[in-house]
Amino acid sequence: MADCRSSVEFSPGIPIITDDIPILSTVEFIEKCLSLAALSYLPLVYCGSRERLILCIMGSRDGKDTAVFSTPFPEGHSYASLTPLAPVFHIFERELWEEWQIVSTGHPWLKPLRYSDPDRHAIKDYPFFSSASPELHEVAVGPVHAGVIEPGHFRFICDGETVHHLEIQLGYQHRGVMELFLEGDICARMQLAEQIAGDSVIGHGMAYVRLIEALSGITVTDPVHRVRAIALELERIAMHLADLSALAGDIAYLSGLNFFAALRTNVINLCLQFCGSRYGKGWLCPGGINFGIDAEHNSYAVNVLRKVRCQVMYCGDAMFNNGGVDSRFDSTGIVKKADALSLGFRGMVARSCGISRDARAAYPFCPYQDFEPICLESGDVYDRAYLRYQEVLASLEMILNWLSTLPEVAPQCISPTQLLPNRTAYSIVEGWRGEIVHALRTDADGRPVFYRIYDPSFHNWTALALSVRGNGVSDFPVCNKSFNLSYCGHDL
Repeated sequence: MADCRSSVEFSPGIPIITDDIPILSTVEFIEKCLSLAALSYLPLVYCGSRERLILCIMGSRDGKDTAVFSTPFPEGHSYASLTPLAPVFHIFERELWEEWQIVSTGHPWLKPLRYSDPDRHAIKDYPFFSSASPELHEVAVGPVHAGVIEPGHFRFICDGETVHHLEIQLGYQHRGVMELFLEGDICARMQLAEQIAGDSVIGHGMAYVRLIEALSGITVTDPVHRVRAIALELERIAMHLADLSALAGDIAYLSGLNFFAALRTNVINLCLQFCGSRYGKGWLCPGGINFGIDAEHNSYAVNVLRKVRCQVMYCGDAMFNNGGVDSRFDSTGIVKKADALSLGFRGMVARSCGISRDARAAYPFCPYQDFEPICLESGDVYDRAYLRYQEVLASLEMILNWLSTLPEVAPQCISPTQLLPNRTAYSIVEGWRGEIVHALRTDADGRPVFYRIYDPSFHNWTALALSVRGNGVSDFPVCNKSFNLSYCGHDL
């Protein structure tokens, strides 16, 4: 019997009694999804569960309203696809088909997202799109790449040097991360959370600890929140500087390659001073932080970050006023705003084409109450690079302001022992790539029955495929680097 309510309000960090989530009929569920998508709501969670329910959490773009509802697995394991009318669901429906064999009839691109069969073996005979035209040819890149790069396969269809179509085949990691969260004590999975994506230790770690705290009734102090935010922004600065260095290297702008890399080293070495890890591992913990900030560390950090800010401004000014840089970045790899809106791209990809969406503003927590995201308009490589530069400066300014009024903060941790029973909760954090979402449901005994993770790369690989259309094959490396999406963040 379907629930008479169509949805209930649901906020990140506030658990809801699972039995209060409306269970709709398949028809009602489809209508609800489509009506919210028409109002520009974004799906935050859309997945099947062991209870044989499809759970959907959708949030407005400004973060003010969030709805949650569910439906039983449809009869015959099929239903009319949402994607033709609401393309924002395209990737979620592929995942639902892959994980639970639920067919979204009429989906225009229903094929494996990560794995080729239920045993999750490597995809040997992936159904690539192809062309019968004798004037077109295919170029295959990967899955094995030069250097320390994770596996992923790229299949181009080209007319000479011009790319007509790119298809991206992922799923080579086989890690089963979400299932690992259900094994053993869910409250002792911090190290696993930090390894979801190795370049987003703080982002995924914070999403995990905030979720565990929500379901265990733990509230941390504002100074702890501020130290966590400092860690998150340091990670953002470090990765943006790394990407600026890599982008400069791809176009042989060697001063940018070396200077931005050196500045990144200064930032991650500051993390080392704070917590003993250049990547922030072990800094956060459920119920608090393992490493605080005393007066000596505060003073040291202010001195380092002021120097970094000055040097970043010099390097950025030189790079973005260089004619050679401009000629390679400008109008290369454009993502159209209409596509970003339609397909639900997140994070920097969305903000670089005029969409003011940032979880720090949409779902603020201390100390982000007055945060204003930075947006650019062109959606090309130049704007994705320049946005990184601007966000580095903004993050440096925020950290320096927070440190100026931060009291001495000692390590503190309230160890959770038991999660609330029969609850569903989610957390959302703006990592450096974009929105990171974690969701968890407990049974009547407080044990987890599912754990869901969405890295921003899950949404944005399609943006890379669209960005290279009409560009030369030789533009692919710089286009790819301008997104710097995560293979392991996708292949969970």
